[in-house]
Amino acid sequence: MVLLSFDIEEFDMPFEYKGNISFEEQLSISRKGLQNILELLKKHGAKATFFSTVVFAENNKDLIVQLLEEGHELASHTWFHSKFEIEDLKKSREKLSELFNTDVTGLRMPRMMKVDEKEVEKAGYSYNSSVNPTFLPGRYNNLKVSRTYFNEGEVLQIPASVSPNFRVPLFWLSFHNFPFSFYKKLAKDVLKKDNYLNVYFHPWEFAEIKDEKFKLPAFTTKNSGKEMVENFDQFLFWLKNSGYQFGTFQEFQKNILS
Repeated sequence: MVLLSFDIEEFDMPFEYKGNISFEEQLSISRKGLQNILELLKKHGAKATFFSTVVFAENNKDLIVQLLEEGHELASHTWFHSKFEIEDLKKSREKLSELFNTDVTGLRMPRMMKVDEKEVEKAGYSYNSSVNPTFLPGRYNNLKVSRTYFNEGEVLQIPASVSPNFRVPLFWLSFHNFPFSFYKKLAKDVLKKDNYLNVYFHPWEFAEIKDEKFKLPAFTTKNSGKEMVENFDQFLFWLKNSGYQFGTFQEFQKNILS
């Protein structure tokens, strides 16, 4: 099973690099990217899970309704993308459930931030996908965390996929910067070894973000916008033609428990 997921959020990454962007631009860029993603998923008949902040969801209700109607899953990316309080775990899950009348059972923390798993369980989540089990300088060192899913208390942990050898991450930056043939090889290796692939992206990758005022480094904007739409289209085509099945995180968890 291929677990495609997207962290849908206000596009605040320019602030990490002392760039400038208005709140309206943050939302409009992510909105355009999400529209492009939904078109691609519909074209290929692929299901996905969308981890949304409450801020983004409240400002784009029509797109959240659309993705749910098209068979995708809505999960929590907490309330805001740039700030977090422990109360946001429960509040965001309940708010998203209330706004869209859907069962929100999954969590991904913004920027894969560490969080107390007891608090995650208390907030009512049944799974958490907030770990990239690799080493990323200046961000995290999770080389001792299991590569594959495991239970922590009552919560299923579903780490992002890394290669069986050397733990090369397959997250969004790899997709943008690795040669496509190499990325496909890594994905195939993971699927053969683990029987599933968990990769995550963001809507703003599918929009135009090469504005000088954002001050984003080249490795974050490479192959974004139109190029990302085209490359992701190829990726979905390759996965489908290779016979792999797409599923939501809730479906994956149900399969594990059955």
